[in-house]
Amino acid sequence: MAKNFMSRVAIIGGGISGLAAAKQLASFDPVVFEATNSIGGVWKHSSYRSTRLQTPRVDYEFSDYPWRDRTDPTFPTHTEILDYLHGYATHFGLWRFIRLQSRVVEIRFLGDQTQAGFTELWGADGSPLAGNPVWEVGVVTSQTETVEWYKFEFVVMCIGKYGDLKHMPVFPHGKGPEIFDGTVMHSLDYCKLDEEATKNLMRGKKVVVIGYKKSAIDLAVECAEANQGPDGQPCTMVIRTLHWTVPSYSIWGLPFFLFYATRFSQFLHERPHQGILRSALCRFLSPLRKGVSKFIESYLTWKLPLQKYGLKPDHPFEEDYASCQMAILPENFFKEADKGMISFKRSSKWWFWDGGIVLDDNTQLEADVVLLATGFDGKEKLRSVLPEPFRGLMVNSSGVMPLYRGTIHPLIPHMAFVGYIESVSNLHTSELRCKWVERLLKGQFKLPSVEQMFRLIDEETEVMKRTTRFYRRHCISTYSINHSDEICKEMGWKPWRKGNWLSEVFSPYNNQDYKEE
Repeated sequence: MAKNFMSRVAIIGGGISGLAAAKQLASFDPVVFEATNSIGGVWKHSSYRSTRLQTPRVDYEFSDYPWRDRTDPTFPTHTEILDYLHGYATHFGLWRFIRLQSRVVEIRFLGDQTQAGFTELWGADGSPLAGNPVWEVGVVTSQTETVEWYKFEFVVMCIGKYGDLKHMPVFPHGKGPEIFDGTVMHSLDYCKLDEEATKNLMRGKKVVVIGYKKSAIDLAVECAEANQGPDGQPCTMVIRTLHWTVPSYSIWGLPFFLFYATRFSQFLHERPHQGILRSALCRFLSPLRKGVSKFIESYLTWKLPLQKYGLKPDHPFEEDYASCQMAILPENFFKEADKGMISFKRSSKWWFWDGGIVLDDNTQLEADVVLLATGFDGKEKLRSVLPEPFRGLMVNSSGVMPLYRGTIHPLIPHMAFVGYIESVSNLHTSELRCKWVERLLKGQFKLPSVEQMFRLIDEETEVMKRTTRFYRRHCISTYSINHSDEICKEMGWKPWRKGNWLSEVFSPYNNQDYKEE
């Protein structure tokens, strides 16, 4: 039999999105179910010892809880971020909402299964709170393996896109890791090792790292550092798709925000539902937009030995920025490559042999250890707990989660998803949407019809498709200010947040611009 909390709202996940949701929805006395023994999400469970934030501190802080040392120019380590998040939870008294080691294993829908969201208005009548329980949440705690059931009117899903569920490569029969004589490990399992264990895993070993995004780059550097000395072995990165990397947030001496993070710079980029006149203007200004991308590419190919190592992508820088795939390089990445401790191989596909891996040109790479920095499957993680028919609605025909304002699925009633769209600062993206959800639950505005929401979602998807080939990541970085404007308008806030027009046009936006009015 299901139990009832006094709360009407459940929040699933205790990472940055879950904490932001708990703080904004505090008036509802929410229950936060966190599967592990700690808050922090990926910063606790999917970080290496060398993992650092990829943005300055001022771009990764809650609007009402600034960093104490926010002028520190260094990027904070994952332990500093965890301390910051613990401070946030303590400062706002969020611990009273949080139930650690409470893993949600299943969610049941208590409403009309025949309609199940297929109504003209979201949730049948457009109201976020139904007045009676709509969802039943199954939870397993550390004390018992018995599933305990709890009923809620509204659920906020904050289990994230990263961590927990590994994205594993699929191999032809007889060419998978079962025939390999060495060690195969996903980056998620590597994160669980202590420093000494990671060094023992790689020291003196032939290590192959699969991937070329941030986690793969950090792995290669840790491997190179573990193999210093006469017995050290170089690490080989096997790369399917190249992406642009940057050494710092400075381009030819100019701050990076000038190119993408101001209203003026984002004016050059297409945005959803922008109208015929602005669409024509975007096409007219496209040479300038492409010129910005070329300007940045010229700096990166000058500053970094991309040509030397065959690491210059074929696609424009803009496409990586528009899909949130721009990685900040560790300071010593190319230093280790120049010393011969990191090497690179391009291959569109690969498979195992008993002594290592085989590339698409049949080159055999000897390996003792193969580390898979192949990412995670956040959508499948959601599918694993949601019931039918909602489980089958998680992606649209374009492979994107169809979320209105990056938060509401038009066909899944009385539920919000926070942390499933990306921008340069995912903390800002999540916090602002949690403020929006708070006002939605309090009835301060109404959602459009299901049809209207889908129309807006489809427009946004088409914009992303025209901007980057990597659109499935659902990144809004090239029109993030406009996205925030639309949210502010629905909340009844002023969309233009700066004090004067000069700052409004040429200064970057961050979370401090979205303090409560």
